[in-house]
Amino acid sequence: MTGLLDGRTVLVTGVLRPSSIATAVAREAGAQGARLVLSSPPRALRVTERVAAGAGLGEVPVLALDLTDAEALSGLEAQLRGLGVDTLDGVVHSVAQAAPGLLGDHLSPSDSAAPGAGEGQAGASAAGLASWQSDLERALTVSVTSLPALVGALSPLLVPGSAVLALTFESGRVVPGYGWMGPLKAALEASVRGLAVEQGPRGVRVNALSAGPLRTTAGGAIPGFDQLAQAWESRAPLGWDAGDPSPVARTAVALLSSWLPATTGEVLHADGGASLV
Repeated sequence: MTGLLDGRTVLVTGVLRPSSIATAVAREAGAQGARLVLSSPPRALRVTERVAAGAGLGEVPVLALDLTDAEALSGLEAQLRGLGVDTLDGVVHSVAQAAPGLLGDHLSPSDSAAPGAGEGQAGASAAGLASWQSDLERALTVSVTSLPALVGALSPLLVPGSAVLALTFESGRVVPGYGWMGPLKAALEASVRGLAVEQGPRGVRVNALSAGPLRTTAGGAIPGFDQLAQAWESRAPLGWDAGDPSPVARTAVALLSSWLPATTGEVLHADGGASLV
C-alpha cells in the first residue's frame, strides 16, 4: 500500500517537544511516505534533532530558522535547494508564543493605573503597560505574521498542488485561560483566508486545522488547562482524549495530501465536535 504523502516533500516547523502537535504531525506524515524537512529556532536546533530522533523520524534534516528574522527567511529557499528540494509540496506552520501576562481571563493589562493612583504607582503602571505592549507585539509577530512571511519566503518552491497548513485553536468563542491567544488565533485564521485567495491562482491551497486541547507543553501553559480539557471531553459529541494527538495528526496529513484539491481558506476542526455545542 502507498501512503497519502508518497513522493511529497513537507516542511514542518515547531518540532520542539516530544508531546507537541508538530511532532505528531511530522511522525504521521513520515509514516505516510513524506520526505520531511524540519525547521527550528537556531538556539533550539539540537533540541529539535533529539526530538526528531526520539520520534523515529530517521535522518531528517533540520534547518536553523528564526521565523521573525527577515534575513533568515530570505535565505530559506537557498537552504532548501541545498538539500535538493526544488519543489515543496507541504508546509506546516506550528509556531506560537505568548508571554504569561497575555494568558488568563483578561485582555486588558492587569497592572494599569487605578484612578487616583499616586505618581509612583502611575510610573510603574506606565512601565507595565509598555512591557505588555511589547509582549503583545512579539506574540503577534511569532504567532500570526510569521505565517505570511513564511509563505512569501517559500513561494518560489510552492507549485500547483502544494498545501500550506497552519495550526490553530478554537477562536469562535472565549476559552477560559486562553487570553490574547484567542484574538491572535482569529487573526491567524483571517491570514489563512487571505493567503488562500492570494495563492489560489497558483494552485496552492492554504488551510488551518483547529485541534481540541492536547496535553502538550504549550497547552500546559494555559491557566486552568486541566479543567478546559475535562470540559472538552465531556462536551464533545464524539468524545475527546487530550492525551492522544493522532486524530489531529491524521487530519493534518489529509490536508497536506492531494485528496482535498478544492479545499482552501478553511478552518477544519479535529476536536471531537466540541466546537459545535
